[in-house]
Amino acid sequence: MKKYLVLLLLLWLKMPVAQAFTSEVADSLLYYTSFDGTHIHYSVKGSGKPVILIHGFIVDGESWKRTALYDSLLLHGFRVITLDMRGNGASGHPQDSTAYLHDAEAKDVMELASQLGLQHYQVVGYSRGSIITARLLVLDNRISSAVIGGMGTAFTNPAWPRRQQFYEALAGKPVPALAAMVKNVQKAGLDQRALAWMQFGQPTTTPQELAKVQQPVLVIGGDKDEDNDTGGSLAAMMPAGMHGTVTGDHNSVVRSAAFAAWVLDFLQNH
Repeated sequence: MKKYLVLLLLLWLKMPVAQAFTSEVADSLLYYTSFDGTHIHYSVKGSGKPVILIHGFIVDGESWKRTALYDSLLLHGFRVITLDMRGNGASGHPQDSTAYLHDAEAKDVMELASQLGLQHYQVVGYSRGSIITARLLVLDNRISSAVIGGMGTAFTNPAWPRRQQFYEALAGKPVPALAAMVKNVQKAGLDQRALAWMQFGQPTTTPQELAKVQQPVLVIGGDKDEDNDTGGSLAAMMPAGMHGTVTGDHNSVVRSAAFAAWVLDFLQNH
């Protein structure tokens, strides 16, 4: 009976059934309709101070549930909110490039905060999720503090070469350095076209914009992250920026107990 009701909901939302069940939507039937009609899947667990976790590239909101941070936040009384960003997981996958422009992803998060009636909230982003977090700091004055993880200053450059390379590789152009990434996307059955549009429309937050961010922001990275610096220069761009470094590479840091401890302490005190 439960699966039958789930199927009816998915058909009503016009969502891919197999894809949605893969993201364990049966365990969390929470959706909202964002500003442009895109259906966004989210989950809420716990109570207390709300914190929204924003995932990185080629994963979805479920990835947070495999981290030490997720469990630690719940243990310490936070209301933990995750979502599948558009084009990922059980959320809608717009196939139009314009659906990822003009801060669409940040607007999705802001719409979720409004749907939940949040007057104030904290945000933790990691990797590409940090790029969206930076936009939220510029756009939403309801944010009391934020964590930017696994990201240095490169995204502040509108002509960031890596973003362009990711877009070209996912759009089908030969980029030898990213061939393995594209192969992994295809092997996992992810929406390669949507992922390409995400890179095409990925926002930039300039140093001038970051200089106006007044909220406390922890910028934290791994000492073995070969693609991003640990964030000291990025933290310095913000008046209340703070900087931390933990042991690990880009993929391991977000799951680590050390990252969880830094972030928990910051959120509790800011």
